[in-house]
Amino acid sequence: MLELRPLTAGEEDLFLSLTDPVLVGFQSVDRDYRELVTLHQYRPEWTWVALRDGEVVARAAWWGGPDDQAPFALDWLDFADGEADAAVDLLRKAGFAVEYCLLLPPGWRKQAAVCAAAEARIDVAKRAGMTPFVERLRYRWTPEHGLPPRPGRLVFRPEPDDKRILDVLRQIVVGSLDAHETRTRDKDGVDAAAREEMDFLKWMPSPREWWRVAYTPDGELAGLTVPGRNYANPVIGIIGVVPAQRGHGYAYDLLVEATHLLVEEGVETIVAETDTTNTPMAANFAKAGYPITEERVYLK
Repeated sequence: MLELRPLTAGEEDLFLSLTDPVLVGFQSVDRDYRELVTLHQYRPEWTWVALRDGEVVARAAWWGGPDDQAPFALDWLDFADGEADAAVDLLRKAGFAVEYCLLLPPGWRKQAAVCAAAEARIDVAKRAGMTPFVERLRYRWTPEHGLPPRPGRLVFRPEPDDKRILDVLRQIVVGSLDAHETRTRDKDGVDAAAREEMDFLKWMPSPREWWRVAYTPDGELAGLTVPGRNYANPVIGIIGVVPAQRGHGYAYDLLVEATHLLVEEGVETIVAETDTTNTPMAANFAKAGYPITEERVYLK
């Protein structure tokens, strides 16, 4: 008999009782489930288990910010050998309509055991009704990789007016190579895509004063760079060049500026992401000394 249910408060040990090789997923980089429960980022009602004769055979945890009213993403999914069907049933029963973010090591497709574990989880998510959406590269800069010098081609200014920032974002999302921006833009329009980006930037618990609008020396708008912090790391929140200024390599200038601003705030680790298909931005990260430390597969 299979029982599918969310946890109740205090059942962290039950969730962690499933033995897993820990080859993929956030737990493979030592994510501490108990710690994030205390930080209100994992919650009992967002954590589900499949029990067979009282033993956990599948588990799933959805993550969100401490003030979020609904989970942000599914990022923990495991199941015992032969229990893929239970995992499918678990996802369907829980019913959270958010993305699945599967964390993987670089070059995961060339590692047989890791690839098998990843494909098994992707298959479960697909059977539960999700579809593959995008793959992304994850970067982590530390001082040992060197602080790239500022190119000095752009002028950066704080912009306290949200309306002005939103106007810049409306321009940035036009022709963007980012899959999330493109999906929202194509489905709901430019304004919706810009507002989605604005909501994300405001969701981060870092100071609004860090945001910078970039201009050419003659005063033309070039783009937006937002160094920030999420609930785990200092991050590059957004790098965006307006269409009229594309083709000059300014995305690199925006990335370097954000890096310097974060270093000036005393950080020693900076995390960033870009889609695997966004080869120009991937080249900018490599040029700026950002090594790839993870890959991520997103299903929606």
